[in-house]
Amino acid sequence: MGFNNPNMPWSELERRLSWGKAVPGPSHPESRHRQPYEPPAAAVRRQGAVPYAELHCHTNFSFLDGASHPEELVEEAARLGLEALAVTDHDGMYGVVRFAEAAAKYRLPTVFGAELSLGLTKPQNGVPDPEGRHLVVLARDPQGYAALCRTISHAQMSGGEKGLPRASLSALAQAHGGHWLVLTGCRKGTVPAALAEAGPAAASRELADLVVAFGKNNVAVELWDHGDPLDSARNDALVALAERAGGLDVVATNNVHYATPSRRPLATALAAVRARRSLDEIDGWLPAAATAHLRAGAEQARRFVRYPGAVERAAELGRACAFDLTLVAPNLPDYPVPPGHAEMTWLRHLAYEGAERRYGRRENEHVPGAWDQIDHELQMIEALGFPGYFLIVWDIVEFCRKENIYCQGRGSAARSTTPG
Repeated sequence: MGFNNPNMPWSELERRLSWGKAVPGPSHPESRHRQPYEPPAAAVRRQGAVPYAELHCHTNFSFLDGASHPEELVEEAARLGLEALAVTDHDGMYGVVRFAEAAAKYRLPTVFGAELSLGLTKPQNGVPDPEGRHLVVLARDPQGYAALCRTISHAQMSGGEKGLPRASLSALAQAHGGHWLVLTGCRKGTVPAALAEAGPAAASRELADLVVAFGKNNVAVELWDHGDPLDSARNDALVALAERAGGLDVVATNNVHYATPSRRPLATALAAVRARRSLDEIDGWLPAAATAHLRAGAEQARRFVRYPGAVERAAELGRACAFDLTLVAPNLPDYPVPPGHAEMTWLRHLAYEGAERRYGRRENEHVPGAWDQIDHELQMIEALGFPGYFLIVWDIVEFCRKENIYCQGRGSAARSTTPG
């Protein structure tokens, strides 16, 4: 079918799909107008009656899949009294900074992960049920975070086109180094999918492959309950598989795709756009109700009462895997500069040389105020400790100039060192 986009901004469409309610959260993450996150007045993180951490959660950085801003999810997790919250967006870590910034305001422990796609041969948009299998990976610590980021980058580069990351179980097995916790995942996970398509024996083989790849202590069998008539039968079978595999951890999640039930209409519209189908055509592929939202520990305990320990174990693993994102801030090596210079003095020298060529000498500038602006920006760079970053980008751009390679900057920092 074809689409004729209405003359309506996305914010208005989102408002209508949210039943006319004001949509919280900051502006587009790339917007220069986005302000630092501030929680609502009198917002506090509650203490949950039953300890629980959500270990499988998508933000709207899972493009056309998640329907809530990271900040919305943090606010709801704090309201529900969760012990920790994991963000596991598809094949990327795009939302983790905003997630971490918001969580810090509530002192909510943060877990960082991703839901990786396996076995893709083509981009995933344009069909109701994309191909491939999923694997939820949680970083246990900063080393695991770094390894996961490297793995995602390699998978994205190997695909050769947008929306086609290429990862394999063998490559993941070589990368984890014991620093990941792997969940068997949703219905598209290797184990649940094999269970549904070929039965317990096939699912047992898939689970055994995960144990061999990552180690028994790094694999947990994931249960979820979205009100489907087959959820209990599937969860019973998964628990039995975990026991036969030597007593693997069993954890409850809700495979979250939005913060609250009110976000379901937006999630449905996003799914239709992703599949390029009408709302009527996509309806049969979607859950029957607004079930994929954050839930409190007490509610999860009631839903998973037949699986003792699954909710509590989720809380324990969430606390164990949580760490502060600032621990993984890169410490770049010093940029090599000529004798007698520090990074900042060399950057200032290069900036002044370029300024004279472009704007004329300081005492006779062609563009009024240009030199004052340059001085101001250099002072800001020095105050924030970023001269090395600008020198690295300048070096890359200089190489491109010498080799006659087209160089297009993206973002104000990188763009400041590119031609034009």
